[in-house]
Amino acid sequence: MSDARRRISQGSTFEETIGYSRAVVEGRWVFVAGTTGYDYSTMTISDDIVEQVEQTLANIDAALQAAGATAADVVRATYYLPNPDDFEACWPALRRYFGEARPAATMLVVGLADERMKIEIEVTALKPAI
Repeated sequence: MSDARRRISQGSTFEETIGYSRAVVEGRWVFVAGTTGYDYSTMTISDDIVEQVEQTLANIDAALQAAGATAADVVRATYYLPNPDDFEACWPALRRYFGEARPAATMLVVGLADERMKIEIEVTALKPAI
């Protein structure tokens, strides 16, 4: 492991139990793990897809900020949804969050670890050169 590698945790019980980091920073690169709509302070999740995507983006934003990055630095986003019919409801929040960054993106229909989860998002960011 590089001396420059840094791990970021959000204190999710999932991180400790499963053994992963919310994000890993390697040089200018920031890799944010698949993130869901859990409010990690209470370990609760809304039943509403729009509320879930908003919380997911807030969780991602906190990880990016801890890494010294922003949504504008995101170059890749992958969206995982169990129900493809839910994706369109997410578009306004995604458009608002990513703005002009407009990362390369993929949406996959998958099963998620908990049936309450309606979306999971992972992103990769490249911080600007100094």
